[in-house]
Amino acid sequence: MRGLTWDHPRGYAPLERLTRLDQAGEHPYGRVPEPIRWDRQPLEGFESEPIATLAETYDVLVIDHPGLGAAVDALVPMEELFAPEELAGLRFAGRSWESYRLDGRQWALPLDAAAQVAAARQGLRVPGTWPEVAARARGARLALCLGGPHAFLMFCALTCGDFLDEAAGERALELMAELLAHADREVSLLDPIGVLDAIAAGRIDWCPLLYGYVTYPLAFSDAPAWPGGPPGSVLGGTGLAVSRRAAGKRESVRTHLLRLTSEPVQAGLFPATGGQPAAHSVWENGDGFYRDTRATLEAAWIRPRFPGYIERQRRSSAIVRDGLLAGTPPRSLLKELHEEWRTT
Repeated sequence: MRGLTWDHPRGYAPLERLTRLDQAGEHPYGRVPEPIRWDRQPLEGFESEPIATLAETYDVLVIDHPGLGAAVDALVPMEELFAPEELAGLRFAGRSWESYRLDGRQWALPLDAAAQVAAARQGLRVPGTWPEVAARARGARLALCLGGPHAFLMFCALTCGDFLDEAAGERALELMAELLAHADREVSLLDPIGVLDAIAAGRIDWCPLLYGYVTYPLAFSDAPAWPGGPPGSVLGGTGLAVSRRAAGKRESVRTHLLRLTSEPVQAGLFPATGGQPAAHSVWENGDGFYRDTRATLEAAWIRPRFPGYIERQRRSSAIVRDGLLAGTPPRSLLKELHEEWRTT
């Protein structure tokens, strides 16, 4: 069997550990009919490569929920693999389960849970509200996270998903421009891994909003909120999807998915190998990273999943990032962004 995941230890280490155990004939987490040979794709591919194209080559795919809309014809819904009571017995953190549900069917099982949160070097803490963040930014060593799709995703978080609202959108872009004026621009153009690496290396001290990674020895906290509101964030994480090409391997696929979402694997193997589990029990009972960011995960916004959304997200992020770097007035930048979405 062939599987595809993303090229970061959080994405591949637990999966490859299970494969090595299977190949060695060791079964501490249960037996499977055959091992999965996992290939990796870079984070950029995970965020943008069409799932339907990848499903032509792989039996099991680790996917991002926004790509579902253009992929459902290439995937097997979970209702064809599992009995209703089996699916009902699974519990995942936040809205992870809901993010893979489309048109009344479940297209993936959550594997990894994540949302945009705040990160700082040990001993520091990011302020809890956006006005406080803006006040702290003056003279601070901070960065934003604007690489790839993340400029648009920060904008979505600041508008709490209502990114077509003019007042919310203008307020968000004004804040992003103000923060960028005080930020390290070079670091700000990186993806979350790059920004976290920069904090860990001491290049900067904090970032108010980026996707959290439990493996970094940093101080993570809930995403900042507008006064009186919930923390604004966009749901991330990954799910396990099954391609139509695996039609003759369904019992094997079932066994793998049940094992990967089981309590021993999610609460034991994943943390031990650098994974970030989606199991509700880990986020409900865990300390440190899980305790300090759980409220954000539970409030995080689910992105649209219509066909073509990924490309629209890419273009929108370029509009936001380029406009901020060029100093485009927020109202003009918002007009350009809304024009991108006018026909959607």
